[in-house]
Amino acid sequence: MWIKTLARRIAAPIDPWLLLFVALLISVSLLTIYSASNESIDKISSKMVSVVVALVAMWILANLKPTQLMWLAPPIYLVGFMLLLGVAMFGEVTNGARRWLNLGFARIQPSELMKLAVPMMLAWYFDRHEANLKFKHFAVAALLTGLPVVLVLKQPDLGTAMLIAAAGFYVLFFAGLSWRVMLALFAAGVAALPVIWSHMHDYQRQRVMTLINPTDDPLGAGYHILQATTAIGSGGVMGKGWLRGTQTHLDFIPERTTDFIFAVYGEEFGLIGNMLLLLLYLCVIGRGLIITSNASSLFGRLLAGALTLSFFTYAFVNMGMVAGILPVVGVPLPLVSYGGTAMLSILIGFGMLMAIQRDRKLMKS
Repeated sequence: MWIKTLARRIAAPIDPWLLLFVALLISVSLLTIYSASNESIDKISSKMVSVVVALVAMWILANLKPTQLMWLAPPIYLVGFMLLLGVAMFGEVTNGARRWLNLGFARIQPSELMKLAVPMMLAWYFDRHEANLKFKHFAVAALLTGLPVVLVLKQPDLGTAMLIAAAGFYVLFFAGLSWRVMLALFAAGVAALPVIWSHMHDYQRQRVMTLINPTDDPLGAGYHILQATTAIGSGGVMGKGWLRGTQTHLDFIPERTTDFIFAVYGEEFGLIGNMLLLLLYLCVIGRGLIITSNASSLFGRLLAGALTLSFFTYAFVNMGMVAGILPVVGVPLPLVSYGGTAMLSILIGFGMLMAIQRDRKLMKS
């Protein structure tokens, strides 16, 4: 009897649909990583450890109330911002980028924390001013987003900066930012492209030029895109079959367990497999938007909407990068790529979604 009671308590905060879609994506991940890593048991074991840790973190967050998440938002943002300043001043340089901070007992990447801290902080800010939202509040929110984005760009880390900026923009969008303002911002962004180009690093400019014409340097800058698109195209409709991808197992695909794992999946499972994977992602996004629409507070709606569309951005940017329609920016395929940090931040976000959904159920009862 106590086992059933314990099971009910464990399952109580969990959204079954969201958990189902997450479990299916993790299953796809394990199959693809096993093939991409040349059947490495160590890789699978490491992935499983990361999955367990991330699921526990998700469950812990799912047990919180949205009011508790609101209370946590400002200190988390402040700590994350101070850590970013620490990276700028004392961070470790690896491969020409200063992204990590050594705290003595741990080595952390604060930019990952800001992917969650920024939408939490903005949702908290708008919730506090819900009764009299004005343009100045949107300006302050844009500043709260822009400061960490600038620090992350300085590292440099274009991919993470883009994801943080997107998360902030989604909160502004759900808070009711005027379409006229959005169009004006878009026009200003287009007009500022020459200035942005002049301030980009050489390798970032090269990535843009490679996107336009990857065949210009097929063995250098264009190698990643050409091999990835070749692998996806060679998969055809049905795919070559699990463990039978030639581009994968002849070591043509670079970073095939991380950023370019979608090329491995596309080669082995083909167009049909790609469509099923897209359907899974759409199911996650659809469930997130349902939770967003049913949220019982402005904070819940803004945070849930931003987390859901941020997940969409992750998937879109990675697939677009691998398919050759976006520049290579080093964004992993959510829940599928090997690596624990990105999966931990995503599942913590899903834990927040579950907390928002659970609060709505409690309010109804």
